[in-house]
Amino acid sequence: MEKGKRVQRVTWIRIGIFFTVWILTIWLLMPLITLDKVELRSSMEYFYRAAIGVVVMIILFGKTITDLLFSQDLSRRKSALYVTFLTVYSVVLAGGIIFMAVRILAVYLSTSSAFQQTTTDIQY
Repeated sequence: MEKGKRVQRVTWIRIGIFFTVWILTIWLLMPLITLDKVELRSSMEYFYRAAIGVVVMIILFGKTITDLLFSQDLSRRKSALYVTFLTVYSVVLAGGIIFMAVRILAVYLSTSSAFQQTTTDIQY
């Protein structure tokens, strides 16, 4: 009886850590998601915060792919629901990473094009 309670407690701790990491990731990426204008002035104040958020998403993606492709317990067969959930989760996570990378690239490209428009004394 005691061992069952301990396993259940560890499961709830793991679920709590999972949701805590996701809440932290969403907090880190929120300015990049809700960005209304793509300008360097408005994005420099949260650049490092967004970069850390993207790194956390990449780590979560790597962990998910590892869980999906390299199971720890080879003697037990994984359920179809588990594999389907991990596959959908990894596709959504990859889409989020691509979306964040495109937003960061848009900030960089708009900054470089704005910089070229302001330097009128150089003729090409």
